[in-house]
Amino acid sequence: MQRTHRTDTDGPLLPTQLLRQDVTYRARPRALLVAVAAAFAPMVIAPATARAASAADTGITVASGDTLTLTETTTTTSLTIEEGGVIAVPDGYSLSLTVDGEETGSELAALTDGYGGAATAIAAGTYTGTVILTVAEATDIAYSDLTFPFRQAIYVDSDGVDESKSVPSAVLGGTVTDTAATGIGLTSDGEAFNGVYVADGGTYTLSDPTIAFDGNGRCDFVGYGAAIVGTGSGTTLVVDGATINNEGVVRTAVIADASANVVVKNSTIHCADGTVPAAYPASGTGDTRYMITVPWMLGISGNVRATNLLGASTRASYINSSVSSEKWGALSVDSGSGCTLTAINTTIANTGGQGYGSYAIGSVTEHFLGCAFDVGDYALIHWGSSAHYGDSTKDAVSALNDSLELGLTSSELSALPVQSTTVDAGRFMVLWYAAGSVTIDGGTQVSTGETTFMCKAVAGSVTVDGSDGATITTGNGVLFQLMDTDRPSSVTVSGEPWSSETIGTYTEPTGSPTKSSSWVTTSAQSTDAKGTFTDIDLTGDFYNSVWGGGNASLQGQNLVLSFTGSTVEGVISASTAQHGVSTITSTEYREISEVTNTASAVVNNGVIVTLGSGSTWTVTGTSYLSALTLASDASVTAPTGKTVTLKVNGTTTAIKAGGSYTGALALTVS
Repeated sequence: MQRTHRTDTDGPLLPTQLLRQDVTYRARPRALLVAVAAAFAPMVIAPATARAASAADTGITVASGDTLTLTETTTTTSLTIEEGGVIAVPDGYSLSLTVDGEETGSELAALTDGYGGAATAIAAGTYTGTVILTVAEATDIAYSDLTFPFRQAIYVDSDGVDESKSVPSAVLGGTVTDTAATGIGLTSDGEAFNGVYVADGGTYTLSDPTIAFDGNGRCDFVGYGAAIVGTGSGTTLVVDGATINNEGVVRTAVIADASANVVVKNSTIHCADGTVPAAYPASGTGDTRYMITVPWMLGISGNVRATNLLGASTRASYINSSVSSEKWGALSVDSGSGCTLTAINTTIANTGGQGYGSYAIGSVTEHFLGCAFDVGDYALIHWGSSAHYGDSTKDAVSALNDSLELGLTSSELSALPVQSTTVDAGRFMVLWYAAGSVTIDGGTQVSTGETTFMCKAVAGSVTVDGSDGATITTGNGVLFQLMDTDRPSSVTVSGEPWSSETIGTYTEPTGSPTKSSSWVTTSAQSTDAKGTFTDIDLTGDFYNSVWGGGNASLQGQNLVLSFTGSTVEGVISASTAQHGVSTITSTEYREISEVTNTASAVVNNGVIVTLGSGSTWTVTGTSYLSALTLASDASVTAPTGKTVTLKVNGTTTAIKAGGSYTGALALTVS
């Protein structure tokens, strides 16, 4: 690809003679950290041996077929690389090009080439302005069996900024020290260039950075191409007042990894999709070494998530901020264990009509206090964790500040207003693919375009406490759907670098489920899905359409519901669910989770309802249960002008306060 890069500079261009910086690589060059007075002037951490340019500078040209090997950082006013020309550096070093302070020219190798396609080269083209070719010590980061050759504007470890691994000409304005950077700007229109990389026990504060990266990254499971990375045990990275706008495939804004503690506050973060490389399979891959698009079997599309939380016991916290992705996801957790994701008084959004607010996997704990969700599809995709949605009360925030080492001062804590969480989800609030819990309390207001709680034949549980005003509103009239998974599995593909490609097909079962001889529908089991609702008024339906009887290796599953001090108006029933299409492939990915229900008798899909003290169920349509228990002051009624009738194993039975019924229960309204 030919590139022509011409920009206006804030100051005069260098004289027209090539300036070569004779670099002596030191293990820890520190003395030349500088404060740059002029905003948007390149910060150059220059070795003492650098020579001034002279009037004889005629620029650099690399002809087609030629290779120019640089052993030192080089500055010029003009660089031309013809097609087939190559600029190389010795083994153990990396090469980055900046023009007037913007990283540019870097192109990723094809997906099938070495490093898993992770290496970059300077593209053919003409570059004019303050042109700096930085030769830095390599920062090779291993992930699985691949190695990613990182390049970054600022590299920080436990000793502070390591200039030998940094590209200082990519830092515009501001002040940089061993402990903090203030007011810097970072821009890139190249590929897979990182902004700030803090690792190995480094402690660093980024105040008021402005970062804008336009171009693809390659792997957000390691942060290759991300704006900011905090990684490693003992690493603490605080980002305050950041403005980050990235555009590109997996050009993530913030990565927290490997037991680091990353705190982002008072910041605005947005990531927009890029152009997927042509070699990438159209249906994507679940191979995390190569995965650069969201797996379509989640029912969404997109190729960049704004943030990612990885590793063991890593913490990522977002406070008084805005985090958004075009599609895919705003706050992701992946490939980790025992992590903690926290958002306080933060807006979490998708701007492209599809995507999720957060993802939960690997026993992560997620806290959302006083947050505003405005997401395309899901507030949460749940793979076996715990999540809490509530108010940002002073006590709750202070407790998290202490337990998670957020570092908020007393004045910062005092300034944070108490807010309730609001969830506005285009389709579902929660999608469960694995067992895990969700708690909703305080004044949390939930509104979904379709079903509120979508559970795919796993032990998902939700607890809602409406005593402080929490509400739930469903767009399609279904509050809880328990159903068989309709997620196609990956298929192994040979002859490609990725080990799997998601080209599976979901096929709707036909006929009728077979009654299991071992599954018990009349009492709660440990693998059941559960909903517990207290002091709340609910309008909507609850369905369990799980087949069981050996279908999908599942004998059965019950939906266990408990209501205390609550009213519920709707159908609560076993059901038969049906998609709008009989098969789902990557083409029909938006059909995942899209079902309609027909109330039907319990087979292996028990529905167990307990109406606790002060609760009333107004039955609006035929409902099939396997167990019903009423407290002494609970009741089952019909809408005004109608009556409800209960049959137990075919026998009409009076519904009494304090009563308990098991078997084949059918409630009808007439």
